Amino acid sequence: MPKKPDGSIDPYGLGLEDNDVDALRHAYISGVYTIEFNEGTAELLGRLNELTTFDSRSTFGVSENMDFWNNAVGRSFGKKAKTWDDLYKMLMKALKGNELIIDLKDIRKYKGDKRIKRLPKSFVIKIKENKTGANVDFLDVRKRVVMTKADFIEAIKKGKYPGYAIRKHQSGEFPYSTRDRFSFNNLG
Repeated sequence: MPKKPDGSIDPYGLGLEDNDVDALRHAYISGVYTIEFNEGTAELLGRLNELTTFDSRSTFGVSENMDFWNNAVGRSFGKKAKTWDDLYKMLMKALKGNELIIDLKDIRKYKGDKRIKRLPKSFVIKIKENKTGANVDFLDVRKRVVMTKADFIEAIKKGKYPGYAIRKHQSGEFPYSTRDRFSFNNLG
């Protein structure tokens, strides 16, 4: 495995990107997010990963297409899988069946959403709901911090999240995003 100077594994080192290893990694992570959260959250986290990953290679557009394609395949299998192990087995079959893009020369094109053009100053998304559909866990995308509903409400009250407010309901308090031009930060 390629290593960084500090001894940790370099995920962008020679042999770990733009190939079958990279394809399976993207598909698997996206599938796991689908199992653990939901398809929408998995799709958004995949796009955010591409947005926050700086890459100066000349093949970036082609590499990005490959990543988005494989993320989408992972989400589709994540909807079918009951466990992470089931997902892995399904994706190995998909890899062998040429469903994943493993080569930059592959001509298949991802047709879905690709980018978030501009992020709001505060950017929090829900990542988990309870059985009744109430939001219980949130992700601060910029800080890469997961918060419980109580933590998020407390941070809003302290003024740490402009653009978010709290609604009081007979069953408790709920965070919500105030109206802006972005639809992807809607906590609904």
